[in-house]
Amino acid sequence: MKRGLVVVDLQNEYLPTGNMPLTGIDAAVENAIRVIRHARNSGFPIFHIRHESEEGAPIFAKGSTGAEIQADVAPQGNEPVIVKKHINAFRETDLKQQLDAADIQEIVVIGAMSHMCIDAVVRAAVDMGCPVTVLHDACATSDLTFRGVAVPAAQVHAVMMAAFEFGYSTVKSVDDYLSA
Repeated sequence: MKRGLVVVDLQNEYLPTGNMPLTGIDAAVENAIRVIRHARNSGFPIFHIRHESEEGAPIFAKGSTGAEIQADVAPQGNEPVIVKKHINAFRETDLKQQLDAADIQEIVVIGAMSHMCIDAVVRAAVDMGCPVTVLHDACATSDLTFRGVAVPAAQVHAVMMAAFEFGYSTVKSVDDYLSA
């Protein structure tokens, strides 16, 4: 099966200097750099996803520094950038068409946030019949609260990875993926 790498929303907004810093983003980006390098060296197509909100929005505002893909994981050459306005990278974008045009039959997913855009792209891809591998340590997320209950990012992330592994995808560490 031909494999492609989908890099989801590794944008400046999620860095400690951004408007929505994520727990573990620095480690996730370091691992993402390794995975992207491996994909380029192996000839796997890379599809970059970038979230963009309307101008003046509090996060990912069109034209803002926060909406830019982080320099360390920026696209090179003719690697496509799919700009999305929704959580699901397949919704109202040409991601599916680009994967099909490149004859991608399996995707590897890295990026942010585990409980939102990673979740949406994984479930949508699987629902379309595309097997997915999620590299858990090349993803990051944030603390959440629900009706006064605080949920630390590590628990949010673990719940998402457990759900993926239970019924949606293969979940691996970057080291295990790169050594296979």
